[in-house]
Amino acid sequence: MYRARLGKNLEKVTLDYVSSIDDDVEIAHYDILGSQAHAIMLYENKILTKNEIKKILKGLESLKKVKLTKKTDSEDIHELIESLVIKKIGIDVGGKMHTARSRNDQVALDIRMKIRDDINIVCQCLLDTIKALVVLAKKHQDTIVPLYTHLQQAQVGLFSHYLLSYADALFRDLDRLYVTYGRVNENPLGAGPIGGTSIPIDRLSTGKMLGLKGVVENSIDATTTRDSAVEYIAAIAILMTNLSRVSKDFSIWSTSEFSFLELSDEFTSPSSVMPQKKNPDILELTRGKTSHVIGNLTSMLSTIQGLPSGYSRDLQQINPAIWSASKVVISALLIMESMLKTVVINKKNMKRAAEDGHLIALDLAEKLVHNDIPFRKAHQIIGRIVKLAHISGKPISKLSESEVKKVVKNKEVSLKLLMKLIRSTTLTSSLHERKSQGSSGISEQKRMTAHRMKKIEKYQTGVKTRSDAVQYSLNQLDKKVKKLTR
Repeated sequence: MYRARLGKNLEKVTLDYVSSIDDDVEIAHYDILGSQAHAIMLYENKILTKNEIKKILKGLESLKKVKLTKKTDSEDIHELIESLVIKKIGIDVGGKMHTARSRNDQVALDIRMKIRDDINIVCQCLLDTIKALVVLAKKHQDTIVPLYTHLQQAQVGLFSHYLLSYADALFRDLDRLYVTYGRVNENPLGAGPIGGTSIPIDRLSTGKMLGLKGVVENSIDATTTRDSAVEYIAAIAILMTNLSRVSKDFSIWSTSEFSFLELSDEFTSPSSVMPQKKNPDILELTRGKTSHVIGNLTSMLSTIQGLPSGYSRDLQQINPAIWSASKVVISALLIMESMLKTVVINKKNMKRAAEDGHLIALDLAEKLVHNDIPFRKAHQIIGRIVKLAHISGKPISKLSESEVKKVVKNKEVSLKLLMKLIRSTTLTSSLHERKSQGSSGISEQKRMTAHRMKKIEKYQTGVKTRSDAVQYSLNQLDKKVKKLTR
C-alpha cells in the first residue's frame, strides 16, 4: 500500500525479510489506540468531519476483536491496520486516518505505550517478590547463618540479613524502573517522519487521550532515538543479574553438602535416570535467561550506536528484544516470588555451619579494641588463636587456658581478660552486640524489616496511582470513541 513511488510490490522472499508483522503483534493494540486518539485529535481540530471520524473509529474499533496474525502483504502492523480500515470503509475516508503522521512517529508511540504497561507490570511483580523476601526475613530474624566472602565463611549473620540484602538490591531495580517510566511516558506522535507537519495538529491533546505526560518535543529526537527503550532493558538486565545471584546461592545451598534449604518440588526436576535427584532446574534457567536478556541489551546498543540521525529500518530489529526481555523478567519474578513462599529453611544446618567456622574471631578482636588494644594488634592475637583452634579441631570457645597461653606473647594482652572474652563470646551474643546501622545485629534486623515493609506500601501506592491514571485516560478515550460512533 505504501509502495506507489516504487511501482512494484515486494517478492515473497523480500517481503518475508523486511516484514515485522510477527513481532508487531505485541503492539497491535497500542497501534489501534494511538490511531483512535490521533483521529479524534484530527476531528477536534476540524481536519476530519463528524461523518469521517465516525467511520474511521468504527473501522478501528472492529479490529480490536480481530487477531491480526494472518498472512498479509503488509510490511508491518501500521500498514496492515490502515489497509484493513480502508478495505472496510473505503480509501476516501479511510485514507485520511494517516494524515499528519508517519510510521516513524507511529511505531515510536506504540513502543512507548507497550514499555509503559510493561514497566507497571514489572514493578508490581517486583514489589510482590520484595515482599516475599521481607516476609521470609521476618520469620528468620533469629536464624543464624554464616555470611561469606570469597566463598569462605566470614562473619556470623542472620538469614533475615541475607534476604534483606536482596530486597534492597531489588528496591534499587524498582527505583530504576520507576524513574525510567517518566522518560518513557511521553508522546512522540505528531513528529511525522522526522521534520513535523504543516497540518494544524495538537500533540498535547493526543498524548493526554493516551495517558502520556508531555511530548518528546524535537521531531528528530522523537522519531530517531530509542534511549528510553534501552534504559528500560538495561534496568531489566540489572534486575535479572540480581535474580541470577539469588538463584546461584539457592542452588548451592540446596545441595546435600550444604542442605541449608530445600526447594519445593514444583521448582525442581528429577533426573531421567537417577531416581534420587532433585535438580534446581528453575533456578538454573533463571541464570540462563539472564544471559539472554544481557544479550538483548547488547544487541540493542550495537544496533543503535551505528545509526545516523533520522529513522532507519535497523530500528525494527530492536523491538523483539524488548518484548522478549519483558516476558522473561515477568516470568522470572513470578517464579521467584512463589519459590520464596514455599522454600523450607534448615535452621539447624545453617547454625551448625556457622559454629564450625570460628566466626566469632572478629567479635573477639573488636572486644580487645574495647579494652584499648590497637585493632591491628588484636587482629594478630586472635589470628593466632584461630590457627590454634583450627589445628586442634576445636571451636575457639573450647580452647583451654593452657592452650591459649602458648600463642599469646608476654604482656601482649592479659590472659585472664582474653579467656574471659573467649568464654563469654558466642554466635548469639555477637549478634546481640552488633549495633552498626545495617548490620546483622538482631535489633537492626527488626528495624530494617519494619522499614522495608513500609517502603513496599509506599511504592505500591505509587505504582497503582500510575496504572490507574493510564487506565482512566484510556477509559475516557473509549467513551469518546463510543460517543463519536453512535
